[in-house]
Amino acid sequence: MTEEKKVIIDDVEYLESQLTDEAKRLINHLNRMDQKLTAARLNLIELERGSKAFFDDLKAELEAA
Repeated sequence: MTEEKKVIIDDVEYLESQLTDEAKRLINHLNRMDQKLTAARLNLIELERGSKAFFDDLKAELEAA
């Protein structure tokens, strides 16, 4: 038997069957926003590292000239 999904908000546990369709929709939006925030953080790390690599290459080029 599958256990019903639960959501905990402000230390209050709600069963999925207790949620309105609107509450379920909002939870889906929140989950999607969390995914986007995670992706944005990873993108920022990649951009910062890429920028540093280009800057390091530029410094090496200038020192070699």
